[in-house]
Parts: sequence; C-alpha cells; structure tokens
Amino acid sequence: MPVAPLPRRAVDGVLLLDKPSGITSNAALQTARRLLAARKAGHTGTLDPMASGLLPLTFGEATKFSHMLLEADKTYEAGVKLGIQTDTGDAEGTVLSVQPVAVDETRLCTALARFTGEIEQTPPMYSALKRDGKPLYEYARAGIEVDRPPRRVTIIELTLLAFQKDRIVLRIACSKGAYIRSLAMDIGVALGCGAHLDALRRTRIGDFDVSASVTLDAIEGSAPDQRDALLAPVDTLLKSFPKLDLESAAARLILQGQPLCPPGREGLPGDCVRLYGPDGFLGLGQWKEDGRLWPKRLISTE
Repeated sequence: MPVAPLPRRAVDGVLLLDKPSGITSNAALQTARRLLAARKAGHTGTLDPMASGLLPLTFGEATKFSHMLLEADKTYEAGVKLGIQTDTGDAEGTVLSVQPVAVDETRLCTALARFTGEIEQTPPMYSALKRDGKPLYEYARAGIEVDRPPRRVTIIELTLLAFQKDRIVLRIACSKGAYIRSLAMDIGVALGCGAHLDALRRTRIGDFDVSASVTLDAIEGSAPDQRDALLAPVDTLLKSFPKLDLESAAARLILQGQPLCPPGREGLPGDCVRLYGPDGFLGLGQWKEDGRLWPKRLISTE
C-alpha cells in the first residue's frame, strides 16, 4: 500500500540541497518539501534541469530571505563540447551544425583569457529572461528570435580543469546574471568550431559550498523525525550582514515596527544588520537617512 503523506507543519530553516540533474529546481523543491512535510517552501534561484549541484532551499520564516542569494557570486564546473552547436546552447537542444575541431591547449588558453574579467554577454533565447512579460524560451519554442541587448557580467575565474581533443572542463566563478551556456557558445565561436554546454554543476554560491549540501536520497533515507536536523538556522542566508544584539525593550520596539537609536551604533543609510533579542534572531534592520535603525524584514516570533 502507498505510504500516506505526512501532515504539513511549520518548518523553519535553510536546506543546502545537492540537486540531481534531470529534474527542475521546482521539482526538487517540492520533493524536499514533501519529505520535510513543510507548509511553506521556496528557493534562492534556479538551476536548469540538466544542471546539478548546490540549490539552497528555504522553509517557513526563511522564505522571507530567499532573495538574499540572488546577488551572490557563483562557481560552476562546466563541460563544454567543442565542434557541435545546438539551438539551446546545451546538450538538450537540437544540433544546428557540426564542425571539425583543430584546437591545441595553447590556442584554447589564449581564447579563454579573452573571457576573463568584465565581458559583454548576450542572453540565450532559451532562458527565463522576460520580454514584454513573456519568457524568452516561449519565443524560442515558437521559432521567434527577439533582440536581446548584451549585458555586462564578470567572469571572476575561468580555469581549465581538463582538455580532450573535442571536450573541455572548466571551473567558472562569475557574477550575478552570467549565463554559462552563453559562455560555452562564445568560446566555441572564438575557437572557430562552435560549442555547447554538455554538463554543469554548481559548486558554490556566496559563502556556501556544495560540500555542505545533502541529496534528496539522503533526506529520504533518514528517519522523518531526524530530517529537521538537516536544516540550517533561518539566519544562515544573512551571515554577510553585521550582527546587532538588542536588549529586551529595544527588541520589543523593533517587533512593533518602531525605529531605534542604539547608543554608540550607526551605519550608512541603506546598510542592513542582523537583529537579535534575548530569545534569538529577529530579522533584518536597516539604517535610514534619519540616522535611526528601522525594521526591514522580521520573522514571526509567535
């Protein structure tokens, strides 16, 4: 007989998931949510179905801070197949052309050097970027190509990890907004043979590394009453912000939506801080032009 699903409950925390390839980020999220029997869940940015690796998931009160990792730098290991171009720029697309590959390591490294630092990149048609309210991939599936203005992104690191005659493996650290598929295609153009992305694994987001993540199989293999222990605290996504401890009276004011003037404390307008009261994490505060610290996003303490 099928096992009855666990009743949904309040679960708060962050799960560093090692997403398998072959499923969407939302499918991975919903599976984790079911295994944790969580009422509310979200993610901090998606991975393509082909890609594997680090996908931080948020539950309960942590969903209020899901957007915090969208601006973070990311690191990937990418497999690039030389000599074959596809319409999607990856292995899931239709082959458009096949060309001979005559590339040695010296020529390859010279080409890679052109893509390090701040570069211009045209977003691929098969992407979730929207045009007139519709994702580009919908235009692409209808056979329509639309203009995509190039955007400036930063490739912080581009290291050659392996080189065969028609395939390379790269470690890529990049800024927000960089498309690894576009990078693979552009490298192919620079080498004169075309290329597409045939494997992708995200290994790092900001300060989070895939070595600290867990798989869906590991969650499923653990006892239901032990799965909450796999979650990191709600404030895990906010460790880059300075911490401010508040006394009971100040904590009550913040929770009531009131600003503070902490003695001896100040910050630049727009700066955020992690706020803690005697009972723990309260949320984010933000310094304003009036010199006071205002609540920005608070968790429920009920």
